[in-house]
Amino acid sequence: MRKRRLIATVLTALLMTSGTTGASAATAPLAGRIQPGVTYSGPGTWYDSDGDGACLFGRSADMMTVAMNQTDYETSKACGAYLEVRASNGRTIQVRVNNLCPSPCRVGQLDLTREAFSRLADPVVGEISVTWRLLSPAMSTGISLRYKDGSSQWWCGIQAIDHRNPVARLEVRTAGGWKQLRRTDYNYFLSEDGAGCGGAIAITDIYGQRLVSDPLPIRPGVAQPTNLQFAPR
Repeated sequence: MRKRRLIATVLTALLMTSGTTGASAATAPLAGRIQPGVTYSGPGTWYDSDGDGACLFGRSADMMTVAMNQTDYETSKACGAYLEVRASNGRTIQVRVNNLCPSPCRVGQLDLTREAFSRLADPVVGEISVTWRLLSPAMSTGISLRYKDGSSQWWCGIQAIDHRNPVARLEVRTAGGWKQLRRTDYNYFLSEDGAGCGGAIAITDIYGQRLVSDPLPIRPGVAQPTNLQFAPR
């Protein structure tokens, strides 16, 4: 009887997952809910967007972006992730996560911009079934770093922009060594006591790739380009 209960518990846990594994995710030790090599499924909906969103990247020129449901958004850990989205009719698109879709969005749900949704189906449909997976796309630009409005030597928020792979952590160099900053749900990493503000910055992706930027001047609200970029995976 005990063995049957154990088997039933395992089967229940497997049925509750929203993704199917296509490859090992062990190569991304810092990944959260969204793992490479896993295909997720859920509803695909759309909304009218101005190109900006909760990730605070600023307006996107191409509008091929998506709002992630709150569970998979995971305190902004999904921000900047590139996804391949496939509809049941076989059409596929590539989008970047730049926004949050709060409740009643469900686990696995993607709320696409109207422009992105229309490449999969007629927006009049309203909702379709989609599958989606994490990408590590080709990119010709480097990562930019931006200090949040109001940042100074006494307090600062730092954000990474245009990264190929999702960012897992951000650190600043202080007098005592490297300090990992707390991530916020609006996609900035905060140094609330000012430690490391204006110093060297290290960013690490979900695969463990760590890049170090030279110190940048504290210029609030300005995206400062670097020559750094995560390698494709």
